[in-house]
Amino acid sequence: MPADTVAAYIAAQPKASRPALRRLRRIIRKAVPKAEECMSYQMPTYKLGGRTVIHFAGWKEHVALYPGAGHVVAALKAELKPYAVSKGTIRFPLSEPLPERLIAKIAKARAQDVGAKLKKLRK
Repeated sequence: MPADTVAAYIAAQPKASRPALRRLRRIIRKAVPKAEECMSYQMPTYKLGGRTVIHFAGWKEHVALYPGAGHVVAALKAELKPYAVSKGTIRFPLSEPLPERLIAKIAKARAQDVGAKLKKLRK
């Protein structure tokens, strides 16, 4: 049965990934304090004005961030070089400390994108 809250999602993940998931949650909440925290696509999700900013998920050997915007990943290509990156996923191995500044930078960039789109819609 899918988790209905972020806390329940984290509690249901592999024990090894839980500390990293809790840290990831704190980083995103601090970077985008006005974002609504919810579950979407069975993953913790942060939204502004009803629009998705970012998702994250836990796995056995890594945690993953899903920024949903290829241009953000492309703009940070050099900083993301040490990590496994595919079209919409950034994987951070549990064997290494989370790059907190980089994660915050990604979350803030996505929040700016969403904010700009919302501003255009209001015009």
